[in-house]
Amino acid sequence: MSLVKKRTMTERKLAANRRNGALSRGAATAEGKERIGAAQLRHGFYAEAQDVALRRLGEDPGEFEELLAGLREEFTPAGALQERLVTRLARVLWLMDRADRSHEGQALRRARSADDGRENRVHARLMRLRMTAGSLQSLARSVAREHYVTRARDLELMRSLQQDPELGEMGEIALALFCQLQDPGAYDEAGNPVDTHEAQQKVLMRIKEIFGLAGNAPRQPNAAASSGHAPENPSGSDDGGLADKSCLSAPPTQPDPYPHITEAEWQAREPVRQLLENILTHQAEMCEAQRQAILKESVAGPSPYELAAEFAPSHSAALLMHRIQAASMREVRRLTDLLLKIKG
Repeated sequence: MSLVKKRTMTERKLAANRRNGALSRGAATAEGKERIGAAQLRHGFYAEAQDVALRRLGEDPGEFEELLAGLREEFTPAGALQERLVTRLARVLWLMDRADRSHEGQALRRARSADDGRENRVHARLMRLRMTAGSLQSLARSVAREHYVTRARDLELMRSLQQDPELGEMGEIALALFCQLQDPGAYDEAGNPVDTHEAQQKVLMRIKEIFGLAGNAPRQPNAAASSGHAPENPSGSDDGGLADKSCLSAPPTQPDPYPHITEAEWQAREPVRQLLENILTHQAEMCEAQRQAILKESVAGPSPYELAAEFAPSHSAALLMHRIQAASMREVRRLTDLLLKIKG
């Protein structure tokens, strides 16, 4: 129970208040509005501090004054309470605009970072595709020679290309074919004979199933290959195979570097060599086509959907900024309702 007696409002007093309230609608002329606006600058210290703060944040104090003047014109505050409410509403709206600028600033930073990272990634991928295509073309030219036998540098280059994600399973198949085309009479670094079948048997069987290669039975090496010596002279003479004197007048020919590989074995190796050449050529063409497509996409630039995904608010303060905006919107609604009720 209150100890202060509440004053009773008579009908005469209420009517007088209504008449006075109808007359007090705030400044109507430009001079009056300017005088009311200048009334807020009586405490110059605080007004100057606000201007300094706004300028320090990169904002224009004149734009805030225009917002405040527009709200005064719309709500025509009468009295100190309404004036403070209008000023408060202007500040909340200004804070909402500041939050929008913060979101846009964060998006701009992410856009610049994404652009730099995208350009570096695209440039690196283009260079990798170009180098891969060049290496594949070089290998294809080497394999295209007649009676091709895998060379050590070709095998090392193919092993390095096998790690390239652009080749995938085709890199493993090409490496297995290179191993199959090795010299059957060669020796590895440990001095053991190179086995061209057992090491890659499972992979080669799978290749033959995919591409329909015949001759699944392993090839039996001849005696010369197993012994590591050149085959004997089939003529049986000890004249070094020069019984035919007509050969003396023929021009000298390049000695066969692989005399232990028979013609039948060369024919058996030919389908594998052709398959390897086709795979290398096709993969080189695919890498070049992919490089051209990526180059075309980089010139056109990312789509709006890709940009929106890159600019999505992912920083730690994104949720807090959304909450601040929601709270500001509720504050605007409360202040507007309160002003409308007071004015009504």
